Amino acid sequence: MAAQTRQTAEPPPLSRGFLTVGIWTLASRALGFARDVVFAALLGSGPVAEAFLIAFSLPNMFRRIFAEGAFNTAFVPMYAKKLESNGDAGGFADEALAGLVFVLILLTLTAQLAMPALVIAMASGFIGDERFDIAVQFGRIVFPYVLFISLAALISGMLNAASRFAAAAAAPTLLNILFIAAMIVADKLGLAIGQTLAWTAPVAGVAQLMLVYFALRRAGFSLRLRWPKFSPQVKKLAIIAAPAALAGGVVQVNLLIGRQVASVFDGAVAWLNYADRLYQLPLGVVGIAIGIVLLPELSKRLAADDNVGAIEAYSRSAEAALALAIPASVALAIIPLPMIHVLFERGNFTSADTVATATALAIYAAGLPAFVLQKVVQSQFFARHDTRTPFLCALAAMVINASIAIVLATSMGYLSAALGATLAGWGLLILLLWRSRSIGQTTAFDRRFKAALPKIMFAAAVMGIAIYFASHYSFPQVSGTSMRYLWLTGIVVGGATIYGSTLILLGGLKRQDIRRLLNK
Repeated sequence: MAAQTRQTAEPPPLSRGFLTVGIWTLASRALGFARDVVFAALLGSGPVAEAFLIAFSLPNMFRRIFAEGAFNTAFVPMYAKKLESNGDAGGFADEALAGLVFVLILLTLTAQLAMPALVIAMASGFIGDERFDIAVQFGRIVFPYVLFISLAALISGMLNAASRFAAAAAAPTLLNILFIAAMIVADKLGLAIGQTLAWTAPVAGVAQLMLVYFALRRAGFSLRLRWPKFSPQVKKLAIIAAPAALAGGVVQVNLLIGRQVASVFDGAVAWLNYADRLYQLPLGVVGIAIGIVLLPELSKRLAADDNVGAIEAYSRSAEAALALAIPASVALAIIPLPMIHVLFERGNFTSADTVATATALAIYAAGLPAFVLQKVVQSQFFARHDTRTPFLCALAAMVINASIAIVLATSMGYLSAALGATLAGWGLLILLLWRSRSIGQTTAFDRRFKAALPKIMFAAAVMGIAIYFASHYSFPQVSGTSMRYLWLTGIVVGGATIYGSTLILLGGLKRQDIRRLLNK
């Protein structure tokens, strides 16, 4: 691979990166909603639905540990700094690719042999019923998805480090489009929907890989597959990635605990999944988008000893994260039942499923600001190649999650999994903020952030009161699917208008900031 250099003298403005990733992530999550609406209508919370959800969570779990978690956490700052200093970024990327391919092929082959054990590890409550055999079958089909999506994550990291965010952010939309098309076609042709979805997963992985690869070529970069070797650069990458892999493993163990608890209760795996998808919308649009843009930006600022720029990027990222996450959290906690009813209650998804899913959603919503802000604070450590501290903090959060989810399962049932995840999220954020104080002045939020936070909270409270009364008195009077979709749209738009107007009146959101963002 030819040496890669920076393509422009200055990266695009941070706000433009947030907007690009946020818009594409919003599109992906909206399509994810459509996917889940079709999935819920056709499969509900039955055995095939639960089996597929567990099977597809396996490649996603390993992808988040090895690719988007450990690997990119170590790779992106190193690659970004080589681009910044005109080092041999290309050679480093080639070596990283070779090592990642070797690990992923070995992992995929091992998983095929160990699939029954993996399903037990994910959902031991499936043992002894039809869900187990179906999940094992689906798991073997979908697992190669991890190979393609992890390679796509590496290329996405290269694009993000070069401040080219669009293709990487757009890639997840392909998965949802292909899943929706597969379910509709299978239903029309009378094919097995679960089996069709399973075979669609690796196809979607290839499509996502091709999209980001061609974007990389258009950006003027090339990537060659070499025979893997343990060079000094790869060794350094592995040393940095190892604690991040452990931290990612801890996060996945947290999710695993929730799935294990849920698998004991019929339908609970599906209920938690649908609730998770709803609160993942703002988490993805806000937290993940900001985290993706902030990490390479912060790495470059620190490499250039630009402390003022680092503080500005960090504070504006946190401010934007909470300005969007707090009102979303309030809305999801106040009107979860009407939301679930409008979005999912049809076909095989019953009113009992609606109540169960809405209750879990309200609990998850309470942790949304913590989940979002974690992405911002973690960037301070990752930009400095410190993956050990987030791992230790995640380990402590895992203990909190396990204690609550397991101990309270007998009294709260599947809801203990949601409560454990929420309280563990707040615990992890507190630990990260506490440990970040020892890094230095670039981890301190500036005056503007501290002044904006109470205004954001007040504006969100005003919005919450308004949508509570609006939904309480108007929803029972609305009938018909189309009218209820219009009603929900009106509540969302009205709530956002009230929140934004209140925030502007309080001075927490300045008109010139809005104009500057839109102009970019």
